[in-house]
Amino acid sequence: MPSMVDHLSQVFPTLAERLPRITLADLPTRAELRVLSIGNKRVPIIIKHDEETNAVYGGNKVRKLEYLLQRALEHKASRVATFGAVASNHAIATALHSATVGLDCTCLLSHQFKTPQAALALNMHLKRGTEIVRYGGKRPQRVATMRRYVRGRNAWVIPIGGSNWLGAVAFFNAGLELAAQVADRVIPAPDRLYVANGTMATVAGLALGIAAAGLDTEIQAIRVTHKTVAHPQAMRRLLHKTAFLMHRLDSSVPEDLAGRARIHYRDEFFGTGYAHPTPAGDRAIELAAEQLGLKLESTYTGKALAALLHDLQQSESTDQHFLFWNTYAAKSLPVSAARPDDTSGLPAEFLRYFD
Repeated sequence: MPSMVDHLSQVFPTLAERLPRITLADLPTRAELRVLSIGNKRVPIIIKHDEETNAVYGGNKVRKLEYLLQRALEHKASRVATFGAVASNHAIATALHSATVGLDCTCLLSHQFKTPQAALALNMHLKRGTEIVRYGGKRPQRVATMRRYVRGRNAWVIPIGGSNWLGAVAFFNAGLELAAQVADRVIPAPDRLYVANGTMATVAGLALGIAAAGLDTEIQAIRVTHKTVAHPQAMRRLLHKTAFLMHRLDSSVPEDLAGRARIHYRDEFFGTGYAHPTPAGDRAIELAAEQLGLKLESTYTGKALAALLHDLQQSESTDQHFLFWNTYAAKSLPVSAARPDDTSGLPAEFLRYFD
């Protein structure tokens, strides 16, 4: 069973009391110092193992869902609805973990570049009983689709990636967790923290939590989604909104916290599109498997580790500590990628992912 170690309640007890969460994640996740061989260099690297947040299905989404599903239950919803691409880890995590608290789930999914994970994800949704909806077109069409599947169904809507200010609070808590591991000398204080930047709440929350804890760590936010989803202006809005609402709920949260956040926004590892593999990302995935025993993927974590490896190779200093935050839910899904015998639960357009 997941254990509830809540650093938020230890550092900001009023905020934790006013923002309850259900228990899904086994926290704290491991942090460890490893050594990488890159060319003729041997360099230290810190790994934060958020693939271990849950034994059934982990990754960074579990932390957010503790708060987001709690909010759905508080509003006495019987269903949650969320969004993502076909192979979305967030959609799978929402479907699986909402079932544990008795909620039905609708996933409004959009097309993406075909990856091996797409067919697996769709079969997992079918196994779980997710209501799968094709979501796309121009904005009026998307709005009409959402209304059709949400209105009048006692549904609570969870944003794409679980990313709103409440999802960011989950990673504010994670930033405090990391600082506690530094204070306990589990790991040295990281100079840089590398993390995939998808829908931004993970980055925003970590930056705020690390700032609140007084660590001088710079977040390297490696963009892995389109600029329409993740861009610096939207990041600033999310940072300031999250900090403002936390301060309003608990005056001990510093009022100027958003101004202390240290984020370096990186675009150069995105490649040609969302979920499109890159040569650097593929090399990073191979190295992670060979030297670190980590299973990564090409959409998010491969690109984030590629950025870290690039910077390690460029750096002349061996004194800095770089941390890789592994957000990937690496647990193998208990389904195959084969085309299902019964396709009645799938939109016809999604059959292409099994070809």
